[in-house]
Amino acid sequence: MTRLAGSSKLLRAMNESAALALLLDRGTLTRGDLRELTGLSKPTTSEVMRRLTDAGLALVVGHTSGGPGPSAEIYAANPAAGHAIAISVRETPPGLVGVLCDLTGTVVARAEAEAGEPVATVSGLAADLTARARLTPGAVNLVQLGLPGSYDARAGLVRHIDAPGWDRPGLVADLAARIGATVAADNDVNLAAIAERHHGVAGDADSFALVWFGGGLGLAIDLGGTLLRGARGGAGEIGYVPVGLGGGDLTDLVGGPGVLRLAAEHGVAAPTPHDAVAAGGDAFLDALAGRIAYGLAAVAAVLDPPLIVLAGEVARAGGPGLADRVTAALRATTPLDTAIAVTGITGDPVLLGALVAAHQALREQIIDNLRDAVPAA
Repeated sequence: MTRLAGSSKLLRAMNESAALALLLDRGTLTRGDLRELTGLSKPTTSEVMRRLTDAGLALVVGHTSGGPGPSAEIYAANPAAGHAIAISVRETPPGLVGVLCDLTGTVVARAEAEAGEPVATVSGLAADLTARARLTPGAVNLVQLGLPGSYDARAGLVRHIDAPGWDRPGLVADLAARIGATVAADNDVNLAAIAERHHGVAGDADSFALVWFGGGLGLAIDLGGTLLRGARGGAGEIGYVPVGLGGGDLTDLVGGPGVLRLAAEHGVAAPTPHDAVAAGGDAFLDALAGRIAYGLAAVAAVLDPPLIVLAGEVARAGGPGLADRVTAALRATTPLDTAIAVTGITGDPVLLGALVAAHQALREQIIDNLRDAVPAA
């Protein structure tokens, strides 16, 4: 009988998690809608929704009207049933920006913080966001960090980062303990690719590569919606790729200082790389496109993606015109015929990608908690 009872509880948890997932996907549903989508019986559906509403995971938000028979209750996931924070850690200018969303993904608070000791700064920003959202301390389920470096989850170490204090071993675990929530960390360019997949030009791509051109360089590799992160989180550190036997690398060619040097050689004076690209000049832009195509040739030859997205401040400043020049330069020097496009994200792609990742992880956590509540038989 213990096994039967355990099986019954497991089935109940599976039904509840399936119903909650549908509410999160569809927005609002009646019990009739849920019966049709899940194949559950009428009594079982009613019991599932009773348990979800009693647990505070679902709400009755209205009633149907205008049809024959009695009105039906309309359900939605309870936005207050879970909360997540997305934080972008920036090197230039140094500082942090964060947003807090509810279970439906709606942003309910935004705040910024000056750069400082990581644990104190991130936990302080999380507390500020929690207060701005009028939540009680401890109400946040998880925090997603976007870092200008790579996170080695096995070693618990942030690598390839210049921000002071962020490379201390055990930092992410210390943050989780201080905040009292799950803390995840990912490379900023990976998160920009997540934003591109969900809100940019790569939504219909089977796979794509995103190459970031700003103060530094970065590469994100999306394989059918899954990011390739590598054994130590360092996949995509394309700036370290050597470009000759003289000791130079790809950052020297098309990193921020390299772009400014190239601009100066063509008589373009500007305070930042993206200002230089915006100022233009055919000779300068053609030369820059040739350098970018040099790096993209390696990406295209190794990965053969159907699409390469140019992102970052330099790419956005160049726009479609720069993409056209890069396409021409790539096809003039290699037999590769890879589609090139400029990012479709107009806001902060790292913060937006961190928000998408945080919301997805929050959903999974809440749904998994329903399943995990079932005791072992």
